[in-house]
Amino acid sequence: MDEKRRKRRRCWLVALGVVIGLVLLFSILGATVFKAKRPVTTVKSVSLHDMDVSFDALRMKVHLNVSLDASITVKNPNKVGLKFSDSSAFVDYRGQMVGQAPIPAGQISAGETLPMNLTLTVMADRLLSNSQPVISDLLAGTLPLTTRTRISGKVTLLFINIHVVSSASCNLNISVSTRSISDSDCTYNTRLS
Repeated sequence: MDEKRRKRRRCWLVALGVVIGLVLLFSILGATVFKAKRPVTTVKSVSLHDMDVSFDALRMKVHLNVSLDASITVKNPNKVGLKFSDSSAFVDYRGQMVGQAPIPAGQISAGETLPMNLTLTVMADRLLSNSQPVISDLLAGTLPLTTRTRISGKVTLLFINIHVVSSASCNLNISVSTRSISDSDCTYNTRLS
């Protein structure tokens, strides 16, 4: 009888040791190799696709049509895939959203970089709703715009969902005379939640 108890106790201790060992192993792997990393959104280029400007002197109106081509990449540095939801890229003029382009939901495999080409169209009615600064900027020869991209998704590590957000913002100055981007400055931000 005493021998059976010892065997049972040994079995329980071995099973407990295996469980503790697995918990430690998964904890160490989760904290090092499988630690969630932030996706990185990078704006590779922004170019002027189309720009038409005309003045209607009789009606005191400005007609403006601007389209921007943006080439961005989203890199997933994680050891597992990243699923992201529908997102958007925006064009702002002096803090007011004046254009956008949809970014459809998708998935990025582990370690993969996903290129995206977007065409952002400026909605002239929104841009010209406060036409005084627009006219001043056009007469000055430079139209300042900002492009913003925000992609949010989730990474699943060891049955735990970790939400991630990656964003990029570029300030652009469009030269009216040459119909090209005269200078740009981009900033990037990523966070885990």
